[in-house]
Amino acid sequence: MERFALLAAFGTAVCWAFSAIFFETASRKVGALAVNFWKVVFAFLFLGISGMVERNVPFPYDAPLRTWILLGLSGIVGFVISDFFLFNAYILIGSRITVIFQSLTPIFTALFAFIFIGERMQVYRLIGMAVTVAGILIVVTTRSRQNKKNNKERLSAKGLLYGFLSSIFQAGGMVLSKAGLGNYSPISGTQIRAFVAIFGFAINALLIGQGRFVFVEMPRIKEALRSTLKGSIFGPFLGVALSLFSMQHTQVGATSTLMALTPVVIIVPSVLILKQKVHYLEVLGAAVAVVGAALFFLL
Repeated sequence: MERFALLAAFGTAVCWAFSAIFFETASRKVGALAVNFWKVVFAFLFLGISGMVERNVPFPYDAPLRTWILLGLSGIVGFVISDFFLFNAYILIGSRITVIFQSLTPIFTALFAFIFIGERMQVYRLIGMAVTVAGILIVVTTRSRQNKKNNKERLSAKGLLYGFLSSIFQAGGMVLSKAGLGNYSPISGTQIRAFVAIFGFAINALLIGQGRFVFVEMPRIKEALRSTLKGSIFGPFLGVALSLFSMQHTQVGATSTLMALTPVVIIVPSVLILKQKVHYLEVLGAAVAVVGAALFFLL
């Protein structure tokens, strides 16, 4: 089962590679808050349908109180707070540079897991994490230099700070998810996170005076809504559900490391969809990251 869990973590990286492209497109048109609100609404509906198929339960009313509390907190930390910083970083510095900071998430996740839930990673997995993160950093820093050289991305101190904070809160959300899920359904567990996040984003919109735009006007902007819908399928629906399944059956640090392969995986859709060129160092970094990831499967 652990091998399937590791494959699920890699599947999360693939899903998030596509979701990052769709969400960046939508966020540049309507802003991060509107996209965040509707992405969790779409995800909640998809997860309800999946819950009916999986367990004949459209809403996780059977979850224990502890599960609701911890996964609810995970939804606030991992969806509302982390994604606030993440999506604004997409706008300020672009998805390619933002994922530099996402590559640091495994380190924070392993640290938080050790401190708060006493999870210790084996030595070979720590080595695998180090190699994988090194490969990821080669990929994203190479792309960052190319983008800066070609003036394709704007760099701002605020955007860089937001990217860093998004990785911190994402790691915290993952550890809370690991602690709260237990043996409960990953599909329904993800639905709890999405359900709480809907209210979190809605309250945020009302507090800053964007309620009408988020709830009424944004759904009328068809192109942004379509991109949000597509990103929701790959991100908070399939991606998060796969990540929870992975965390349920293996160490959260291992899951986080394989999930962080998104900057490597995103090379393919960036070339095919966005028609971007690939630097040879990106290929080298991708190879290093794959070697590191292989250590999780082969040892």
